[in-house]
Amino acid sequence: MIKPALSDEILLKVEKPARYLGNEVNMVSKNPKDVDVRFAMCFPDVYDIGMSHLGIQILYDMFNKRDDVYCERVYSPWTDLDEIMRKENIPLFALESQEPVKNFDFLGITLQYEMCYTNVLQVLDLSQIPLFAKDRTEEHPIVIGGGPCVYNPEPIADFFDMFYIGEGETQYGKLIDLYKECKNRGLGRQVFLRRAAEEVPGIYVPSMYEVDYNEDGTIKSFEPISDTIPRTVKKEIEWNLSETYYPEKPLVPFIKAVQDRVVLEIQRGCIRGCRFCQAGMVYRPVRERDVEYLKDLAVKMLENTGHEEISLSSLSSSDYSCLKELVYFLIEEIKNKGVNISLPSLRIDAFSLDVMSKVQDIKKSSLTFAPEAGSQRLRNVINKGLTEEVIMEGAKEAFKGGWNKVKLYFMLGLPTETVEDMEEIAVLSDKIARLYYETVPKEERKGKVQITASTSFFIPKPFTPFQWATMQGQQDYIDKAKVVNTKMKSMLNAKSLKYNWHEADVTVLEGVLARGDRKVSKVILEAYRLGCIFDSWSESFSNEKWLQAFENTGIDMDFYNKRERSLDEILPWDFLDIGVTKEFLKREWKRALEEKVTPNCRDACAGCGMKALGGGICVEAKGQN
Repeated sequence: MIKPALSDEILLKVEKPARYLGNEVNMVSKNPKDVDVRFAMCFPDVYDIGMSHLGIQILYDMFNKRDDVYCERVYSPWTDLDEIMRKENIPLFALESQEPVKNFDFLGITLQYEMCYTNVLQVLDLSQIPLFAKDRTEEHPIVIGGGPCVYNPEPIADFFDMFYIGEGETQYGKLIDLYKECKNRGLGRQVFLRRAAEEVPGIYVPSMYEVDYNEDGTIKSFEPISDTIPRTVKKEIEWNLSETYYPEKPLVPFIKAVQDRVVLEIQRGCIRGCRFCQAGMVYRPVRERDVEYLKDLAVKMLENTGHEEISLSSLSSSDYSCLKELVYFLIEEIKNKGVNISLPSLRIDAFSLDVMSKVQDIKKSSLTFAPEAGSQRLRNVINKGLTEEVIMEGAKEAFKGGWNKVKLYFMLGLPTETVEDMEEIAVLSDKIARLYYETVPKEERKGKVQITASTSFFIPKPFTPFQWATMQGQQDYIDKAKVVNTKMKSMLNAKSLKYNWHEADVTVLEGVLARGDRKVSKVILEAYRLGCIFDSWSESFSNEKWLQAFENTGIDMDFYNKRERSLDEILPWDFLDIGVTKEFLKREWKRALEEKVTPNCRDACAGCGMKALGGGICVEAKGQN
């Protein structure tokens, strides 16, 4: 019988106590005494968010298939329990065994979003693990980070023993075997860390590298401490997605999670090459899962979970070559079972509309377009590969099909943006609204058309052609939103148009955390000490505390956001090799400034560097350069 880490008295005091109990459907139970390695897998946000994360579900299943490993889960306690745990000195615990995380061999933290960085410190602090890697001893777990944010791990490098760069299916087994060897031979954590850096591909150990700075604050050099440590760390890629790990029995949360559904990952990577999109670059090349494998997996996962929705996960689902076959199979398979199909990342075409009409309630649902920029000129700059003609034709077909609600997503602050580009967001929204009245006869209309335009503010990300771009300040972004808002109100169909925009203060901070170096860790630590946690939650985010943290540490936000970067500057993430070359990114940056479009990977090979690895879509483009 497992003894709960929290008493009934405490559980009655907190919101959603089921967040902390474990025992969910498909949870793995092992005797901790029967395994060699205990691994606590952490998502540094509240349970409701973390339980929706596919990566943890995959790794949880993969680790627990080994008899010598017990993988358990841990999430950030919400603020109410956080306060109680500090007051009563209760160490953070894993859900499965309810035992303290500090007693585990590994604490693996998924880094999904920069605004979770103070929650990383919360998890370490509540676990009673020293915040800085240099202060940890043999009695502490190895703290390892993975996920999208590790493509610039430097702002949080001081808090981690190591990072796993790339896809987890390939090298975790080797890493665990090495840890067991070192543990059995009594070699200690420093020997393990060094050997991991030397022997395990994809492993980055920050303490094995030294950074030197120029007088102007830019990086002068980034060097390994010895010749046995690799100068560059290469991203790990799982090539065969149909013969690797995928959970047939995913965990089912006791309480409603943000995405309470079966998630079926149909492919990885994207052929599109949008210049602002980090995922489109770091997850190259495109690799598809076999359609028969996916059919079988979908049926098993629905049976094993009882979920009433299945989502096809991909950066660009329309580009999956067997999408029609898979979707029509699912429609036939689930038509009498009350299961919904969610199809994110679809282009709006005849097939998509046919499918959506079969799986959605048209009266309630809205269609989503992501033009990203209002003008064609700016869409060419960002290489969106979407013309106004295609957008209008998609909207026209949707209106004919019975839809009257459309959501449009744009970005403000993109490189080379002008006032005219901003105003074109309102103009395009109005054109689509007008198209509804031109397309649908009055007697067939189901009420007024509703066009909701939303803008986020552009953030330059590592390993994109825009990684050298400047950002603007909070007020600059607000002023841009006001330009769009004013133009919206002046349009002919203004009553049918709605406009929303993202918080500018969060955007500016995210920009620093995305492209920061090791010096930024001082700000993150100071913000945490000032009380910042759950910064991705608007009700918890305190811009004043963050600004105070920058002031207290003497770190200048503008150095990271507004400064012009030369193409020759050493960037904090340059020691990582993701397969896409820096020369390609430079070429794409120059093509952006020239407003030139680069074809997608299926139409022509742009020479990004991935072809040299011998796998993915680029192999189909034989002989092209």
